[in-house]
Amino acid sequence: MSGADRGAGIVTRDGAVELAGRLRGARRVVVFTNGVFDLLHPGHVRYLQQARALGAALIVGINSDRSVRAIKGPARPVTPEAERAEIVAALACVDAAVIFDEETPHAIIAAIEPDVLVKGADWAEDAVVGRDVVEARGGRVVRMPVEAGYSTSAILDRLRRRAQP
Repeated sequence: MSGADRGAGIVTRDGAVELAGRLRGARRVVVFTNGVFDLLHPGHVRYLQQARALGAALIVGINSDRSVRAIKGPARPVTPEAERAEIVAALACVDAAVIFDEETPHAIIAAIEPDVLVKGADWAEDAVVGRDVVEARGGRVVRMPVEAGYSTSAILDRLRRRAQP
């Protein structure tokens, strides 16, 4: 991958589509995953590193604040979307981060058309959003093992317990 492609940082949806198209034009494998990434922990980092190892570039979709509230309730996210995207984009294994506002990543997956779609193995095979798009193009879906003992919800629960008198 050229220096111009590495570390694109935070990109718009159009920027992510353009990056993916440029990489595919150079016959590079584009990997996509998505998530909230509210409180980044070692489980997230290991997951993203493993996802990146599956191709030449990793584009990460970050749920917008509005979509996180719709999915996880009014108390989330803890970290605003721009900060979550900045943190994820700063990881060496991430080539670009893109914020999406829908409750599911289907539209952004359809726009980017990744060669490999990665989700945690805690998602049932038939529940992986975007599977249809990726497989229709001849790509593949990889369900990555989830690191035991790491979760944002568990971190928040620990903090709440400690704050109680």
